[in-house]
Amino acid sequence: MLRYVCKRLSQGFFVLAGVSFFCFLIFQYMGDPVLALVGMDATPAQIADTTQRLGLDRPWYEQYLAFIANVSRGDFGISYLTKTPALPLVLKRVPATMELAVMAMLVATGLGGCIGVLAAVRPHWRVSRALMLFSLAGISLPTFLIAILCIYLFCIVLGWLPPFGRGEVIRIGFWDTGLFTNDGWRHIVLPMTTLGLFQLSMSARVLRGEMMEVMLEDYIRTARAKGLSIGAVVWRHALKNALIPFVTIAGLQLGQLIAFSIVTETVFQWPGMGALLIASIGQNDQPVVVTYIMLVAVLFVLINLCVDILYFFLNPKISYV
Repeated sequence: MLRYVCKRLSQGFFVLAGVSFFCFLIFQYMGDPVLALVGMDATPAQIADTTQRLGLDRPWYEQYLAFIANVSRGDFGISYLTKTPALPLVLKRVPATMELAVMAMLVATGLGGCIGVLAAVRPHWRVSRALMLFSLAGISLPTFLIAILCIYLFCIVLGWLPPFGRGEVIRIGFWDTGLFTNDGWRHIVLPMTTLGLFQLSMSARVLRGEMMEVMLEDYIRTARAKGLSIGAVVWRHALKNALIPFVTIAGLQLGQLIAFSIVTETVFQWPGMGALLIASIGQNDQPVVVTYIMLVAVLFVLINLCVDILYFFLNPKISYV
């Protein structure tokens, strides 16, 4: 197992190297960083001095090696807008995005898994058909439309929930969280529902398909012939074998929820990394954009590694040699 983990980490290193080169190209061709720092009214002497200070007068390969050296130290440059280091600026938004993504993931996998199992065990039941129709609607409707409909129904018509913001948060160590306050929970309900609805639909349909295939296996029929109840067969035998593809999808979904929560955060004015990315792209704040891309790439590598390790616990027959 340790050998496999080291192998996957080395593969992840090459992935991050490729992402870093892509980020370097962003620095090279997405606007002029010198003018962004010194302003349009800068004198030629100021422009030349800033160019030399940033190392932009050197060959591209020297600039890339310098970029890698800075990134390895956690130095992604200075934000053009706030004039502060880009990495702390992005890391400050991580708790909001992570809480939103994890809560949406729990809703999507928990509720979606239950719907998928029910629809596989009782495929002709009216409730099962209604739930699968609901899941089809969740896949078909765009996220921004779901967000607007939720705001209209639960905020304007019913007045149950707030339409935007994160609400009251408290600091626990280095982490700002709203999950320990009533106001924080009221603010996160609509964003996590909107963000998790598409993933819920995908989870339900994936697990339903896997469960229906597993339920046709010989060992399932043998277990039923021995007199085991349908509940015991599903939870003790069928579900565990159907979870491997489901876990794969869930791992990828968590990465997607973290990386692509941009629309949800924008509509609900959620102070996460996605909202910061949109603002940075609009203002051509290259260091913040690059920091976001690199951080998301690291999260994807770690999530996929955790999914691969989880396979072993779901099915001990899987060996990593």
